[in-house]
Amino acid sequence: MSDTDTRPFTLEFEHVSVSFGGLLALSDVSFHVCENEIVGLIGPNGAGKTTAFNVACGFQKPNSGLVTFPQLGRSHLKPYQLAKAGVARTLQGVGLFSHMSVLENVMAGAQGRPGGGLWSSLLGPPSGARHERSLREEAMVQLERLGVAKFAGALPSGIPYGIAKKVSIARALMERPVLLMLDEPASGLDERELDDFIELITELHTSMSVLLVEHNMDFVMQLVHQLVVLNFGQVIAQGSPSEISNDPDVLAAYLGIDE
Repeated sequence: MSDTDTRPFTLEFEHVSVSFGGLLALSDVSFHVCENEIVGLIGPNGAGKTTAFNVACGFQKPNSGLVTFPQLGRSHLKPYQLAKAGVARTLQGVGLFSHMSVLENVMAGAQGRPGGGLWSSLLGPPSGARHERSLREEAMVQLERLGVAKFAGALPSGIPYGIAKKVSIARALMERPVLLMLDEPASGLDERELDDFIELITELHTSMSVLLVEHNMDFVMQLVHQLVVLNFGQVIAQGSPSEISNDPDVLAAYLGIDE
């Protein structure tokens, strides 16, 4: 048993199965994410990664099994419950509001947490103005943390894709998560941006757990503590990057190497 196995679980899948008509997308899937741990979900196309991610986010209800957030004392969270429960996610793209500035996009990330966010401050009583100023200050702190504060006044259409990716993470961090779920964070990034994201996510995990779905194996192997490998909806391997890289089932299913 590794030292991470002694930490509290932030997320746990217990025998989760999902089917779409006659197609079994996930079959008896079990894995967990520990406190302050980075876990990667990998596998070939159609392996079930996106379905598992959507189950964790509450977008897909499992046919059987249990999805729990033990550290939060919650199970089977619905999408609108995620932020209030301390769970944040990013989209596969960036998902920014095109008509809002970078700063306003980040402020909007606080909307789902207890006490409300940008919209409630704008529509509420005079005290809402103070709340809005506080949100602006907090949003600027997150933009500075990610090194993109100089883009605060820009619209999403006017910033590079790699910067927009960081803005989407800054928005997620406004939810003050204990679990951050990242959907293909490396997609569309160049080598320098990938290095920046490895450094960023490594720094973030000191204050939260991270679950990510990713296709870029070089990126994943440098970043995560544990890997969960899916193939045809089933977990075929779990372990550290070094363990997974030498697993014959993974080499056969994911890398196309049959030893």
